[in-house]
Amino acid sequence: MNYTTQMDAAKKGIVTKEMKIVSQKEGIREERLRELIAEGKVVIPANKNHKGLNPEGVGEGLRTKINVNLGISKDCADMEKELDKVKTAIKMKAEAIMDLSNYGKTEHMRKEVINISTVMVGTVPMYDAIGFHDKNLKDITVDEFFKVVEKHGEDGVDFITIHAGMNRETAETIKRNPRLTNIVSRGGSLLFAWMELNNKENPFYEHYDRLLDICEKYDITISLGDAMRPGSIKDASDASQIKELITLGELTKRAWERNVQVMVEGPGHMPLNEIQANMLLEKKLCHGAPFYVLGPLVTDVAPGYDHITAAIGGAIAASSGADFLCYVTPAEHLRLPSLEDMKEGIVAFKIAAHAADIAKGINGAKAWDNAMSKARADLDWDTMFSLAIDGEKAKRYRDESLPEHTDSCTMCGKMCSMRTMKKILNNEDLNI
Repeated sequence: MNYTTQMDAAKKGIVTKEMKIVSQKEGIREERLRELIAEGKVVIPANKNHKGLNPEGVGEGLRTKINVNLGISKDCADMEKELDKVKTAIKMKAEAIMDLSNYGKTEHMRKEVINISTVMVGTVPMYDAIGFHDKNLKDITVDEFFKVVEKHGEDGVDFITIHAGMNRETAETIKRNPRLTNIVSRGGSLLFAWMELNNKENPFYEHYDRLLDICEKYDITISLGDAMRPGSIKDASDASQIKELITLGELTKRAWERNVQVMVEGPGHMPLNEIQANMLLEKKLCHGAPFYVLGPLVTDVAPGYDHITAAIGGAIAASSGADFLCYVTPAEHLRLPSLEDMKEGIVAFKIAAHAADIAKGINGAKAWDNAMSKARADLDWDTMFSLAIDGEKAKRYRDESLPEHTDSCTMCGKMCSMRTMKKILNNEDLNI
């Protein structure tokens, strides 16, 4: 039986090879996974042209996934450095990479990322439009916007962020309800500017069916972008954010009618006490579609440490229903991240995602922690390093300060509680 997309296959009762792989990875029955995909509650971003993809599922009942942003800019246009980040992110087991390159002819960079990437790849075609057509923003036509989307599909992009929910009505909402930080979404601000300069509706909202045609053709998952995401805790949960979210829910149902897979993007910056309610609201308004959040950052005063402020919010968001976390690095708000910044961001968000999976009762999550705890009780250092999220750093820390007695560490020495209990329970001489 033929099918056009993963969702189309799921609705027809077909279990695809991608579903089989995800089923094995997640420890979920194939039939249950198929049902969730048919309902739109799980997506498998897998462009037909991304030949080297090792697919992942995102959504209800699955492990929380993390995304790594990278890409060249005018001020940092070294493609080889960014490709090194891609390879490192894959090695560190990130599940997705977004190429956010926004300078010059980005096609070569995008194709290289897809060629070497075994993980799903996302883009924001709006970033590429100006360089692709070599035109001022105001002069780009509707057809030219869609030509860029088509090109990303041809190249093998698995999911695309499209800010289709910011229509003229939502744009007027932000004018009536001024914000402290206005529109902080880069793609959203560019679309808002195009709409204002041309006095026209958002082309991706007005011609949404045209977008669905492209996504269905290549099986691109739409990541419905949150142009109105709050860029400060002051702007969180305001009228503009919620207005756009309602529209995103409507667009989600229209995509599902065409068997196009959908993720919905969310905040941004948000106080701790508002995160859970926002997750519940999104799931309700967007009919259970997978939710993809940037952080959220829970305070605005920690530049240089925003991987921490965002991981705190990410853990709460994911434990409250978010399915996909976009990482944040220490360089957020300051500069293009370095390779080391990226590593710190990945580790912070792998911790956040795993902590949430424990809270959500995801299959196998606690078993990992139990294995680590057993290795600690046994003073089995090699096993601890092999189980650690960042085993290289853990081993380096220990090697930099080795104890006199190798069954302990330099913090406690012979007074190590694990050592004491192990010897006493084994009827051995304690010899402190």
